[in-house]
Amino acid sequence: MLNLSRTLKFTALTLALASGLAQAQSYPNRPVKIVVPFAAGGPADNYARFMAQRLGEELKQSFVIDNKPGAGSIIGTDLVAKSPADGYTLLMMSNTHTVNESLIPTKPFGLMKDFVGIAPVNYSNLLLVVHPSVPVKTVGELVALAKSKPGKLNYASSGNGTPYHMAGELFKFMAGIDMTHVPYKGSSGARTDIVGGQVDVMFDAETTMAAMSRDNKVRALAGTGLARSANLQDLPTVAETVPKFEATIWLGLMAPKGTPAEVVNKLNAEVRKIVNNPDVKAAWAKQGAVPMSMNVPEFEQYLNADIAKWANIVKVSGAKPD
Repeated sequence: MLNLSRTLKFTALTLALASGLAQAQSYPNRPVKIVVPFAAGGPADNYARFMAQRLGEELKQSFVIDNKPGAGSIIGTDLVAKSPADGYTLLMMSNTHTVNESLIPTKPFGLMKDFVGIAPVNYSNLLLVVHPSVPVKTVGELVALAKSKPGKLNYASSGNGTPYHMAGELFKFMAGIDMTHVPYKGSSGARTDIVGGQVDVMFDAETTMAAMSRDNKVRALAGTGLARSANLQDLPTVAETVPKFEATIWLGLMAPKGTPAEVVNKLNAEVRKIVNNPDVKAAWAKQGAVPMSMNVPEFEQYLNADIAKWANIVKVSGAKPD
C-alpha cells in the first residue's frame, strides 16, 4: 500500500513536470498583452514597446501594448492583478510600484502578494530641469531661491508615487526646502507644462529630457546619479551640491501570481537575452539607459529591497498621495 502511494505521487509529479514543460514549449500560442499603467510617450511606454517588438521576434508571437494610465499606476496594475495567471497578460512596472507599497497602503493589491517578478529591464538617471524663465543655473541657486520663497516654486511629476514625484520629495527633504508638488496623469502633460512654463521644476528621465535641454526648451541643472552621466559629462550631479542624493528610474516585467513557473522562467530567459545583446546595450547607452539582468529569484530579492528602501524615504520625507 505504501509503495502504491509512493508510485502514485511519483506519477503525479512526473505528469505535472511534463505538463509544465509542454506548456512552456508551446507558450505563447496566441498574442500576449503587456499592460503599461502609465501614459504613452514616457520611458515605461517606450521600453515596453521595444521589449514587445523584440519578444515578438524571439517567440514568434505578437506582444501588444495596452496603456492603462491613472491613479499613480494603480488602475492598470489592478487590471493585471485581476487577469488570468496564464502568461498572456503582463505588467510593465517601475519603481513607482515599489514606492506605492508604502505610499498607498490601501490600494487593492499587494505587489509581492498578487504578482510574480519576471525580469528587470533597465535603469536610467533622471535630470533636474527648470523652465528657462526660472532665474537659476545651478542646483545651489535653485536651493537658495526655494529657501527665499518657501512653497512658491512648484515641481511637476507624472503622478503620485512615481520616481519623479519621489525624487522631488527626496530633494526637498535632503536640501531642506519646500516646493509644491503638481501631479499629472502621465509624463506627457507634465512635460508639456514644464516646457510651457506652467510649472517651474521637474525631475524626468534623462532618456527623454536630455533632448529637450539641448533644444533649450528646458534648462538642465544636474543629473540624479551618484556619478555624472556618460552622455552628459559636463553636467554636474545633484549630489555635488546635496551630498548623497541619488534617484533613478528602473523598469521591469511582472505577471499575476500563479503564472506557471515554466512560463515565467522562459520569459526571464528571453528578456535577459534581449537586454544583454551588444547592439541593445550600445543603443541604450546613447539614451542613458543601462540594461539590468537578473534571474527570477534575484529579481524577487531586488524588488523586496527596493520596497524597503522607498518605505524609508516615504517615512523620512513625509510624502503623501495627493
